[in-house]
Amino acid sequence: MCGRFALHAPSRQIQEQFGTSNPMALEPRYNIAPSQEVPVVRVAEGARMLALAQWGLVPSWAKELEKLRRPINAKAETVATRPMFRQAYRKSRILVPADCFYEWQTRAGRKQPYLIHMNDGAPFGMGGLLEHWGTPGADLLTFTILTTVANELMAGIHDRMPVIIKPEHYDAWLDPQLTDTAKIQPLIESYPSDRMETYPISTRVNSPKNDSPEILERVALD
Repeated sequence: MCGRFALHAPSRQIQEQFGTSNPMALEPRYNIAPSQEVPVVRVAEGARMLALAQWGLVPSWAKELEKLRRPINAKAETVATRPMFRQAYRKSRILVPADCFYEWQTRAGRKQPYLIHMNDGAPFGMGGLLEHWGTPGADLLTFTILTTVANELMAGIHDRMPVIIKPEHYDAWLDPQLTDTAKIQPLIESYPSDRMETYPISTRVNSPKNDSPEILERVALD
């Protein structure tokens, strides 16, 4: 799964990396958690745009929010057929910018957090789905992050990882006119291990209240 990530690159770098046309001043975030509002990249009126959306999907057809399960992840293997996700998968795919994500490995009865990022430290785009939910007096953009089978790097930590879209596939992934799932599915394969690295970090990341650069620091394992 993917339950925490960070986005702390300068706003200008994010705009250049993802080719967005609307500048947005973004504060560094080191411990993004479900239910929080996050910048995402979508195509609107033919251009890539940054938008703020809440992490935890609410489908457009939902009647009420109180008892609705709001999934933060969707499995790549079933996303094309599950009623909760299939419409957004065909017509409303997004990129979720990140500098790194976090995962936990069970070691000697305790969970050890790890930071995972690109070898060059550059931001990357996780594959996501966006939904717009609205009622009189309420208007909400929400998203979920796709996950897939772990690559070789991640397999020793967890059996799942977020879908990471290769930059050369950004155009196709974001294209709302591409609705053929047979052509979409090849875009969400596990990302190559040799482009990524991981290292252990402190349990400071366990609490969403902790949101500072210290979270990124490497620690030695016992």
